[in-house]
Amino acid sequence: MNEILKEKIMEAFSSVLPITAIVLIASIVSPMPSGTILMFLVGAALLIIGMGFFTLGADMSMMPMGEGIGVELTKSSKLLLLIFVTLVIGFIISVAEPDLQVLGRQTPSVPAFILIITVSVGVGVFLMISVLRPLLKIRLSVMLVFFYVVTFIVAYFTPDTFIPVSFDSGGVTTGPMTVPFILAMGAGIAALRSDKNSQEDSFGLVAMCSIGPILAVLILGIFYKPSHTGVEISAIHDAATSRDVVRYFAIELPNFLKDVLMSLSAIVLCFVIFQLITRRYKKHQLGRIGVGFLYSFIGLVIFLTGVNVGFFPVGQLLGLQLAASSFKWILIPLGAVVGYFIVKAEPAVHVLNKQVEEISSGAITAKMMNRGLSVGMALALTMTMSRILYSIPIMYILIPGYIFALTLTFFVPPIFTGIAFDSGGVCSGPMTSTFLLPFAIGACNGVGGNLMIDAFGIVAIVAMTPLIVIQLMGLVYQFRTKYAAALVLQQTAAISATASKSINWGKIYVYGDEW
Repeated sequence: MNEILKEKIMEAFSSVLPITAIVLIASIVSPMPSGTILMFLVGAALLIIGMGFFTLGADMSMMPMGEGIGVELTKSSKLLLLIFVTLVIGFIISVAEPDLQVLGRQTPSVPAFILIITVSVGVGVFLMISVLRPLLKIRLSVMLVFFYVVTFIVAYFTPDTFIPVSFDSGGVTTGPMTVPFILAMGAGIAALRSDKNSQEDSFGLVAMCSIGPILAVLILGIFYKPSHTGVEISAIHDAATSRDVVRYFAIELPNFLKDVLMSLSAIVLCFVIFQLITRRYKKHQLGRIGVGFLYSFIGLVIFLTGVNVGFFPVGQLLGLQLAASSFKWILIPLGAVVGYFIVKAEPAVHVLNKQVEEISSGAITAKMMNRGLSVGMALALTMTMSRILYSIPIMYILIPGYIFALTLTFFVPPIFTGIAFDSGGVCSGPMTSTFLLPFAIGACNGVGGNLMIDAFGIVAIVAMTPLIVIQLMGLVYQFRTKYAAALVLQQTAAISATASKSINWGKIYVYGDEW
């Protein structure tokens, strides 16, 4: 186990190192207090350790738990029970999502409790719909087109100040707590089926669960009248000594410990009830899952403390200083570089890439996924920084982007559609909400923009670009597969034609005798 944990930590180190180096280089262009830099470095170290523990814990607990629930739900012939259980599970795991609480704290125009409950209801309803979809044999692309059309129609009637937050909520909901569980649940649902669509139906649950919160918050925006629509800029701690740095982390640690404990307790409670009813897992499996929950708890507490205390202030200060400088244009190329590398530091991305490689039997490798997601994130940050600098309305980006992404669903292999739309939710995890969103808020504040309209929306764009990039990758994959198949047919035909002909070898002499 120690060797596996060491391997996970080294993977996390290689993922976090590039973004750490980029921020340190950027701090030369835009100098920051040494205390803030020190907090960032401590945060990076905690992030690496936390990600290592969490990914190991997710492999040991979240994945087998989600897969087991998916299998048992599919085996059940009671439709009402299936609907009720998935609705409750979707609600509970969303309330348990730490990223959602981060977003709730940054949007004072809507009380955090109201936002969390609204989003969780949306996830519960759409998890139920996504579980019923393969049973009803409805193609994922058809369902995605229908619900996104409904979403944009509702957005037309929603106040402008609610639209960016609504689309952001769809991204942050599918974070490190939710994604491993839902992905494994999808794999479990598909495991009992042996038809040609079972592999494709392993994906798509995260995609559907990303729509529910958007639609729910948009509807909330139509009826809810906030007392104010401002955004509070968080105060940046002034750490004069290393003792101050330790003190700030020590002060915040109990808060995240409490949040993660409450979040994980809800999921553990679901698992205990599930085990009492089904008796699915043996004693040794329960022990492994229990250790996995412990690793997940330790990892998530360390990870969230590191990114919130260390990364949050650096992101906000870096964006603010660059936007207020005479070379604010540098935000666009810097955003692209940061986006390309930061996606590798998202803990749920590793879970998705591993499952994609396993389910596709290596046809779609983790390396291919990493490259595609990195390109998508770089495009997202380029568009976001351009939008902030030039006050481009978010719908000018989202509407054509989603039209293009949804059109592609009818031309690419269905498995790529599911992977692409799942990737959109996975990419917008804690690194987005605790570094990129503060970075956007700081940049928007530096240029004097409207924070609710211009800064929020970064998560929405981050969640949109993988839909396009991964599906384009699917088109290339499809073309290469067809080309390879055609080449094999040509070679087979050529060999067959050659074999059917009588070949005149001429006269052959062996040791002087003519044959």
